[in-house]
Amino acid sequence: MDIEVLGTLAVREHGVSVTPTAPKPRQVLALLALHADQVVPVSALIEELWAGTPPRSARTTLQTYVLQLRALIATALEHGAAAGEGAEGTAGGAERRTAKDVLVTLPGGYLLNSGGGTSDVREFDRLAGIGYRAMDAGDFPGAARQLREALALWSGPAFADVHGGIQLDMEARRLEETRLCALDQRIEADLRLGRHRELLAELTVLASRYRTHENLHGQFMLALHRSGRRGEALDVYQRLRATLVRELGLEPSAALRRLQRSILMASPESPVATDTNSERLVRVG
Repeated sequence: MDIEVLGTLAVREHGVSVTPTAPKPRQVLALLALHADQVVPVSALIEELWAGTPPRSARTTLQTYVLQLRALIATALEHGAAAGEGAEGTAGGAERRTAKDVLVTLPGGYLLNSGGGTSDVREFDRLAGIGYRAMDAGDFPGAARQLREALALWSGPAFADVHGGIQLDMEARRLEETRLCALDQRIEADLRLGRHRELLAELTVLASRYRTHENLHGQFMLALHRSGRRGEALDVYQRLRATLVRELGLEPSAALRRLQRSILMASPESPVATDTNSERLVRVG
């Protein structure tokens, strides 16, 4: 089974989609797919579907949605069996998986058995982990490469085409935080490699999209300063400060204020960088 949730929901068995079109069965599959090979409690699924006000028939209705998903899985399994007829090993009497083997009922919940298939979330976590370790080791080319590959798995917001409830919305926010962390570290690696001019267009968009994200704004300031655009770097700081004060009632962090002062006092070609290990923006040199 191949699972994708970092964008639109796509779950395939033998290359055949088992993703339903009806909203609530989609919610059920999305939560099961995110936690593939783990038991998802019935209580979590009910909370996802009905947000604390389940009908009396909630468990029966959930069972109906599970049956609908198994019907789609059964069709995909039949397709796979038909495609594999005559292939080596299929005639040896090996038992084929059934829909109940794929979407398993267990005490207290359900489990989606991926059968060793792919998961974009797992692959993202694997690649990002390699990237973080490369950053810690000072291997900035390797870190940039691995983190860029991890981020390429995202085609949009997680569960972009699923009408999420409490559980999925929470999971989507968690996944977005992991994406932003990887993005932050990939940009940091690129800055370490002197790619500041290449980053300007991307950081312009990111600073506009994440209007209160201090580290992205700090990285934008660094990239502008290193490109000889000190005035624009200082403008980025002033816009961020105005937004933080207006929307959150907060001043920029001490680290960002130090960076602003460093840029203010430096000549355009002076080296200003981030301290990756301490995750604080500082003056270097």
